[in-house]
Amino acid sequence: MKRFVLTLLACVAMLPAWAGEVTFTEVRYAGDDGGPAVGPTQYRNPVVAGFYPDPSAIRVGDDFYLVTSTFGYFPGLPIFHSRDLVSWRQIGNAIDRPGQIDYGNDELTRGLFAASISYHNGTFYIANTCFYCGGGNFIVTGKDPAGPWSDPVWLKFEGIDPSLFFDDDGTAWMVNNGIPEGKMRYDGHRAIWLQRFDAATKTMVGPRKVLVDGGADPASKPEHVEGPHLFKHDGYYYLTAAEGGTGEQHAQMVWRSRKVDGPYEPWSGNPSLTQRDLDPARPDPVTSTGHAQFVELKDGSWWAVFLATRPYRGNQYNLGRETFLLPVTWRDGWPVILPRGERVPVVLERPALPRTPQPIPTSGPIEWSERFAAEKLPPQWMTIHPPKQTWFGTGRDGLKLTPSSTPLGGHGSGGQPAYLAHRLQHHRATLTATLAPYQPEPGELAGLAVLQSERYHYVVGVEGGKEGTAIALYRRAGKDEAVSGQRIARIPLPSSQQPVSLRFRLDGPRLDVFYAVEPGQWKPVATGLDASILSNDIAGGFIGATFGPYAFRP
Repeated sequence: MKRFVLTLLACVAMLPAWAGEVTFTEVRYAGDDGGPAVGPTQYRNPVVAGFYPDPSAIRVGDDFYLVTSTFGYFPGLPIFHSRDLVSWRQIGNAIDRPGQIDYGNDELTRGLFAASISYHNGTFYIANTCFYCGGGNFIVTGKDPAGPWSDPVWLKFEGIDPSLFFDDDGTAWMVNNGIPEGKMRYDGHRAIWLQRFDAATKTMVGPRKVLVDGGADPASKPEHVEGPHLFKHDGYYYLTAAEGGTGEQHAQMVWRSRKVDGPYEPWSGNPSLTQRDLDPARPDPVTSTGHAQFVELKDGSWWAVFLATRPYRGNQYNLGRETFLLPVTWRDGWPVILPRGERVPVVLERPALPRTPQPIPTSGPIEWSERFAAEKLPPQWMTIHPPKQTWFGTGRDGLKLTPSSTPLGGHGSGGQPAYLAHRLQHHRATLTATLAPYQPEPGELAGLAVLQSERYHYVVGVEGGKEGTAIALYRRAGKDEAVSGQRIARIPLPSSQQPVSLRFRLDGPRLDVFYAVEPGQWKPVATGLDASILSNDIAGGFIGATFGPYAFRP
């Protein structure tokens, strides 16, 4: 079977573009958001830049593993490995088979919410919620964090953000966000629940119990307590969870107890981490800090991974929520990530661990080129929902896409756009794609997209029409616009017999678009466009912008 698939892919790669496919010979990325210099003993935040929210990290021996959310993208739940907590490399995805989970046809901001990773007796566990997928909460397991991971085992409890904790005696406990007991007292009133988990049968057992009702200070009516984790230190069980929603009011709270099932006492100095008290007009802000998980190193020091955002103007950011890292200080038996009123440092001293740099960094300046010559896509490339059929292939000639009749934003009708996505990781970035010679039929469009959501995106491509072949630029900026967007530029091409390169250049709220038919001879398609439509502040939702090859045929 494997030989047949490889042979099929090889045959697909040999087909000419006129056989109904579009060939992309290269995608290039270069991004650099500047900032202070990083010394040899220092690191830069975020440690994983771009749309990598809700981080969960663990240590197993000398190795660290990290998982983040993916919402409506597939593959889901990327797994990263590191030896120094700073330099990360993606080694796989926990949800990487289309049959593992049915995402449905919902919006991109649905799907796979905050995941948590844990380890016990040679087995890795990931607990997660598939929001609006119909199944709810589930767990997958694997012996190797790079995969394969099991099919989901669906768990019968309400809520989101499950996290699995193994006690010293091997007993397993699940904590999660859920609806409180009795009547909700206010909008956003939530609770943190606890229940036993039987690792042998992968079932929930025993009664469910509320550990936290509302938040650290119930009288203040805290909203959306979520993302809980349990850990043990010096005879105490510590419960940590975020409050205030995942925006600028985000804050990380801590409780502790002598017994795993409580009662839990909130720290009088809460929150352990927040930026919500700082001047909104401060330069180069880091905001929305929270959803943290604590990790103990072999030397007894503690660190925390957490999500945060980097706005370029007001609360506008195109990158989504990113993964940050800070040391933890213990104060009178309580873990403090950052003292109240202090700003998240961008550059600080590294953990006392041997450095393990990666071929492509996940922070700071990043530059790479992808020619898609391998037998399969690298693990960081994604589609909108799992593919229901084969419409792309890689190989000697590059990436081949079969155009879809479903445009970007049209997957709610049941189809799937022919779009391969990579996360945008900088506000100042240059994105380039090169198409092999391509003769589009009238109405066909193939090129490069940069997408925040179904309703907010740009596409520049080679388009066929009655007037001939042209470079066309489309923008969609709202639910009331056409699904395919509005064409805002068209430049005739004298010939379709040469490769065409397409480029987006982003600089915070500004977007410039170019094309080239001769290497290095870039010509403008449009300049000074509004890139802020790619921000969550305008587009809404929870995800970050992605970009990549796209092909449409009506």
